[in-house]
Amino acid sequence: MELQGPIGVFDSGYGGLTVLAELRAKLPQHDFLYFGDNARAPYGNRSFDVVYEFTLEAVKFLFDQGCPLVILACNTASAKALRTIQQKDLPQIAPNNRVLGVIRPSTEVLGERTKSGHVGILGTAGTINSGSYPIELAKFAPEVAVHQHACPMWVPLIENQQHEHEAGRLFIAEDVQAMMNQHQAIDTILLACTHYPVLKQQIEALVGPAIQVVAQGAIVAEKLNAYLVAHPEIETRLTKTATTKFFTSETPRVFDEKASYFLQQEVASEHHSF
Repeated sequence: MELQGPIGVFDSGYGGLTVLAELRAKLPQHDFLYFGDNARAPYGNRSFDVVYEFTLEAVKFLFDQGCPLVILACNTASAKALRTIQQKDLPQIAPNNRVLGVIRPSTEVLGERTKSGHVGILGTAGTINSGSYPIELAKFAPEVAVHQHACPMWVPLIENQQHEHEAGRLFIAEDVQAMMNQHQAIDTILLACTHYPVLKQQIEALVGPAIQVVAQGAIVAEKLNAYLVAHPEIETRLTKTATTKFFTSETPRVFDEKASYFLQQEVASEHHSF
């Protein structure tokens, strides 16, 4: 019998903690191991090759920790590394393990949310420039028009808790308006970065109640639950003692302070570097 272990959750920074929170709420009996590559974040402006290299290192680390399943709770890693890892690396390094991302679950439901057929995508430069969302959405809802806008300032604003300061609010408002100016019929906005749920209420106040602002965490959690039901060969390999362990490539003290802010609970992490 194959070894059992926790669900691995990876992000380049802290945003994946918003996905982890939803995963734990949906699958409270499961064990999780979160790894943030915070020392090398952000990934958003890095090349495809570098993001792939860093993401593969993180996946291998999580496999070494006993995780049979890894969730890339990072849009940039999902956009720039997931497919290559699934097709090229998994068959060689761990053919019975699985790596899943956040883009496909989001696009599977996005077409159902819009009534006008026009959706907006807010994300990092890496995610937007990859074209992953228009490509994936064309598979599930080809009739939907996609309007994208990159927000390179948002992640540092959030991680430094400057998003509620006057200057931070101005940057956010300008980016939201720039996307909304692309088409007057946009009625659904996807927050295509796992940091951005921190800004959800702020963005809702900017666009008004007629426009849906969609965070990814709950969608990813719902889709993962369905995946595990459909794949008992993976589900039976997951341990279930309701624990979560944290690793970071940053100094644990720095990570713990910011992670505690994201999760609204005390976090104690361990250090891992490559």
